Amino acid sequence: MAGKASEIVLSKHELREVTAFAAACAEVVLAVFEADQPHDSRPRAAITAAWEFARGGERGKSLRDTAWAALEAAKGTDTAAARDAAWAAMSAAGAAYLHPLPKATQVKHILGAGAHAARAAELVAGDDRTVGAGHVEQAVHRATPVVVDVLERFPAAPGGGGRVGELIRMLDTDLRRRPSTQPPCAATNS
Repeated sequence: MAGKASEIVLSKHELREVTAFAAACAEVVLAVFEADQPHDSRPRAAITAAWEFARGGERGKSLRDTAWAALEAAKGTDTAAARDAAWAAMSAAGAAYLHPLPKATQVKHILGAGAHAARAAELVAGDDRTVGAGHVEQAVHRATPVVVDVLERFPAAPGGGGRVGELIRMLDTDLRRRPSTQPPCAATNS
């Protein structure tokens, strides 16, 4: 996407890489949501749609609709962990809509799925912050050099946002510090 000088140029390939990263982060905690709401397939559909876009599909209304549906699914959960897992799925589908605006708030499109997944895992583990830190570390290894390059074009993650905001900033800081020669771990493509 080319644009005004104040915009960040993002290719469709880069958007696909960011979306694949987000989908891989979100699917790690999909079972948390499904244990809470076994008959609600909306978060799974959002992650599937994110993978479809990442693998060459179109970025259209159906992708956006699955993100909104996962957000709605979060409202019907019985636990905070399931809610964060649904938000991770929503963030995965929403990653395809990263805007080329040089604003710190856009970092949430890149890292939101990873942060919500880490928070869901923490909550399942009795709010164990070391579990969240472990998920952040896994996400850092999951990120491709393209994802890191895109992230580095944006300002650092903004303050606020409670624990999820903290996890976004941890992930942001760790990814920006990652040596560019560090290869990513293979992402799960379920």
